[in-house]
Amino acid sequence: MAADRKPIRPIIVIKKKAAHGGHHGGAWKVAYADFVTALMSLFIVLWLMNSTPQIKKAVAGYFNDPKSGGRETGTTIQGTDHSISIDQKNVEKLKEEIQKAILKQTDLSKLSKQIVITITSEGLKIDLIEDKGGTFFQSGSSKLSNSGVELLTLLAAQLKVLPNRLLIEGHTDAAPFSKGSDYTNWELSADRANSARRLLQQSGVGPNQISQVRGYADQMLRVPSNPLDPSNRRVSLIVQWLYASSTGAGGAVSRPPPGEMQSDSLGNSTKSEENSTDTQPLAKPVAAVSKPTWADRFRAAIPGGKK
Repeated sequence: MAADRKPIRPIIVIKKKAAHGGHHGGAWKVAYADFVTALMSLFIVLWLMNSTPQIKKAVAGYFNDPKSGGRETGTTIQGTDHSISIDQKNVEKLKEEIQKAILKQTDLSKLSKQIVITITSEGLKIDLIEDKGGTFFQSGSSKLSNSGVELLTLLAAQLKVLPNRLLIEGHTDAAPFSKGSDYTNWELSADRANSARRLLQQSGVGPNQISQVRGYADQMLRVPSNPLDPSNRRVSLIVQWLYASSTGAGGAVSRPPPGEMQSDSLGNSTKSEENSTDTQPLAKPVAAVSKPTWADRFRAAIPGGKK
């Protein structure tokens, strides 16, 4: 029986590996993506190192304050900046832009003589001057007229993108209210300034952009020789300079007004009569000092880089 059995031959299976045509799976895609990402990062860093100071501030401002809302590039106070902070170099440009925007509006261009833009020691000052019947506010009231609403809305669009803070002042003439009334020029001037503040903030000006609201009543007359002159009734918007803090911390620092430059209504600058003496500025307005940014630290770490 054993002799009749045939020997069992082993079965050999030969498997051939299929060629991948040089692709070697999908791992190369991950490596290539990492390489392209690193290369893109290198180009961005090289571009930043050779870009203008405005772009560097804009990028640094975003990384310092990525939640800056409508400010695409952050702010410069405390390390943030929209790169358009108002100083003596670019204040004339802002002045011209505001003038052009007003003159484009048919209704507002008729009121150009009552809109006076002044470059003062505190910043860019925009006076909305009333006439005898009331132009921007209803007579004897803090309620804005249609012209006042239109003008303040236009100004808000120009000012809301700036890192500079705003100061709002209300002024009246010396005409008193009726006897026995508890409401005086003090309340009226403050209420008008607050009405302007509310509309500016409703039109996009940031809640922290307003630094002060002042009511002066008839204590700072535009025409001191005629206390009852209608032009004494006005609301002033002041775009404050940004100064470098003496302590090194970022922030806007104001200084008392020496002489100021007076501008005709949407016209050329001339010195005001009451401040006719020449004075040297106490300090040159500059952008607020910010903390060292990631870009500064990166440049400092590169051998031979700018520090």
